[in-house]
Amino acid sequence: MVEAIDLHKDYKIGKVLFPALRGIDIKIENGEFTAIAGPSGSGKTTLLNIIGCLDVPTKGKILIDGTDISELGSKEKAELRKNQIGFVFQTFNLIPVLTAYENVELPLILLDMKTDKREAKIVALLEEVGLGEFINRRPNEMSGGQQQRVAIARALVKDPSMVLADEPTANLDSTTAKEILALMQELNAKHKTTFIFSTHDQLVMDYSRRTVNLRDGRIVEDKTKPRGQG
Repeated sequence: MVEAIDLHKDYKIGKVLFPALRGIDIKIENGEFTAIAGPSGSGKTTLLNIIGCLDVPTKGKILIDGTDISELGSKEKAELRKNQIGFVFQTFNLIPVLTAYENVELPLILLDMKTDKREAKIVALLEEVGLGEFINRRPNEMSGGQQQRVAIARALVKDPSMVLADEPTANLDSTTAKEILALMQELNAKHKTTFIFSTHDQLVMDYSRRTVNLRDGRIVEDKTKPRGQG
């Protein structure tokens, strides 16, 4: 579970103090499929980065499974990211000289998983995301949607407790975006992995079970769909 308590984040731009988050209180339970939505400058990416231990709050707390991550050192945060959090980015962030297999393999190398165990896991997951025939292709040999599927496989291969996806449909056409979101829904249902999106895309909100709308660093709406919808 992720819990934010009176979360504030200020950025100083020159001599001006810019409040990106202004007192966020939210709980996200295990297994949720949640969109943090809002226009540019609303604070959604800042909130996602703090949840992912990529940034620190100015005030308030973020708890992950009961642990206050603001009390952790940089090495402890790096370990938490390595073991518990998967990331999916709008620009895919694949390493261009590596194949799909090798990109997905990287998190497992960092976890010191043995080669034979890595191979079975990577192949199975790439097949699960529909890339069984693209294992040996590099990013420049794949479409945007295929690259995003590699990124999703890379995020999931270490069995994280949650996946954070920052504008995952921003560089995809609408048909491919629907395919990617449907895939994420399937993986969420199958693996019970928590998915948290930062987005301004209505399509992502339509697919999400819960949508938390931010504006000017504050939550203005928190809506969960009835079961069977989204």
